Amino acid sequence: MFAAEIYMHRFLLSSLVRTLNPNEADWFYTPVYTTCDLMPTGLPLPFKSPRIMRSAIQLISSIWPYWNRTEGADHFFIVPHDFGACFHYQEETAIERGILPMLQRATLVQTFGQRNHVCLKDGSIIIPPYAPPQKMQTHLIPEKTPRSIFVYFRGLFYDVGNDPEGGYYARGARAAVWENFKNNPLFDISTEHPTTYYEDMQRAVFCLCPLGWAPWSPRLVEAVIFGCIPVIIADDIVLPFADAIPWEEIGVFVDEKDVPNLDTILTSMPPEVILRKQRLLANPSMKQAMLFPQPAQARDAFHQVLNGLARKLPHDKSVYLKPGEKILNWTAGPVGDLKPW
Repeated sequence: MFAAEIYMHRFLLSSLVRTLNPNEADWFYTPVYTTCDLMPTGLPLPFKSPRIMRSAIQLISSIWPYWNRTEGADHFFIVPHDFGACFHYQEETAIERGILPMLQRATLVQTFGQRNHVCLKDGSIIIPPYAPPQKMQTHLIPEKTPRSIFVYFRGLFYDVGNDPEGGYYARGARAAVWENFKNNPLFDISTEHPTTYYEDMQRAVFCLCPLGWAPWSPRLVEAVIFGCIPVIIADDIVLPFADAIPWEEIGVFVDEKDVPNLDTILTSMPPEVILRKQRLLANPSMKQAMLFPQPAQARDAFHQVLNGLARKLPHDKSVYLKPGEKILNWTAGPVGDLKPW
């Protein structure tokens, strides 16, 4: 789900918007691959990401003049970790760390989006997490298959390993789903992840998309692709590509405090409203904007990112620094982040 930084790099290598002449460039992109630092189990290890990013910026600023002209104001970086450039999967620690100081002037392209949060700075571009287009394509079932499941969810309700006391993970929202609806026949919810997961989503009317450690998850992409109305449970979430996807019209937003009332909220929705949302979700352009296909296609997530970058042009003259002028504090942040990679 963090692979957007790899696929965005591959896309740009062959894109018509790429130039090999830096004097023609509106933007500079530095592929850093911070999410490819993995634990032996294969899970992302964000703790060294600041050192990796810092070393990359030191490299490009010492070899070429372009970073130093603006201290990154005309550069963009893909940071698809749970809390973006705060580089931690637990919110409390992410907030304490804040965005890496060296990225304060750069444009960040990230999956994390939450209003009034220290890990989302003005001007960031919110993207969907990566979900494998080819894999999902192979699991499509006939469009007219009846949607016999009312509410569907597969995933953790508690993260015992990282949150043994409960209540911190997902701010308690997932636990509330389980405690209130585990015996409700309208709710097909479980921690088990069946081989028919994708097919089941296509048989469901509503798919729960609650926050986990972060507000976003691949379920949002999967719900849109499979025409299942996303029930978004993540207060103040900022969703990707709001200019291309009418989230309020295709989804259902439920406040975290209202999770105990989920059954009432969903069963009281008029059939005509449900049908309208399903018709909108059936629009191919809606699905296309959520995917990073190989090769790229018109109006896909790659092009939505390009649209977001284009809207930020032209750069204001104020972003260009005077010779020798410095704004960023290169020694700010935790001492551990200052170690070379």
